[in-house]
Amino acid sequence: MNSKEKTFSGVSAEAEQSAAKRIETPIRGPNKSAAMVETIIGCKWSLTVYQLLDEGVNRPGEMVRKVEGLSTKVLNQCLRRNMDFGILEKISYPEVPPRVEYAVTPFGTKFMRVIDSLKILQEEIEPIDETLGSGDHSPED
Repeated sequence: MNSKEKTFSGVSAEAEQSAAKRIETPIRGPNKSAAMVETIIGCKWSLTVYQLLDEGVNRPGEMVRKVEGLSTKVLNQCLRRNMDFGILEKISYPEVPPRVEYAVTPFGTKFMRVIDSLKILQEEIEPIDETLGSGDHSPED
């Protein structure tokens, strides 16, 4: 069947292929970056993992031992999510027993600068919130 022929649904095969590509196309642009920031900030452990990596702790077992309350399962989910976004990369060594380490990618370094900027912005906002919270700003009756 050539791409101009109609399929059973009455739509050309070319149109169906185009629609299928649009469905499979991942989110790009500002929507993807906003979703990424929201997902990472919403993850309780991502920022902790970044701090551990910055301190040179790059093996999962060591991360779990250093952070009270962090389970292997949750850490693996967190690491996988960060790898999916391209923030972290997994390095596997062909040794017995197997050794795995995680490292920040070049993109991850850029992303962490954004996170640091958000942290600075939050620190600037907190005094404003405290000032607004100290007075009685209720509407007059």
